[in-house]
Amino acid sequence: MTDPVEIDVPLHKGKAPLTMNQRLHWREVARRKQVVREAVGWEARKLKLGRHNHISVQLHYATGDNRGRDEDNLVATQKPAVDGLVDAKLIPKDTPEHLTWWAPAIHNGPGKRRLWLTIKITEEP
Repeated sequence: MTDPVEIDVPLHKGKAPLTMNQRLHWREVARRKQVVREAVGWEARKLKLGRHNHISVQLHYATGDNRGRDEDNLVATQKPAVDGLVDAKLIPKDTPEHLTWWAPAIHNGPGKRRLWLTIKITEEP
């Protein structure tokens, strides 16, 4: 499989659930991480992507506006999303041996807000 697969990541009140700049209570952070991790894991299972030795992933965020944002802030959401892929047994571990992690991408402009993960299988099991 060489074509990228997309998995939607749930938004929190229309925004990315976690960013590096948020100052949230630890319980709220844990709850949001769990929501992202479970949603991505279940979606990966539903797609029946199989087990693989190596994948490449990137988180994308369509903002719905033209405000400037820092892509690196989305790493706080990308990490639990990747953990969900490990939970779904898409890859054995989220180490460099099994995972290439691209910096998150922000897509500014009018339209619907959306958060999604692209997965490219780079090495079959």
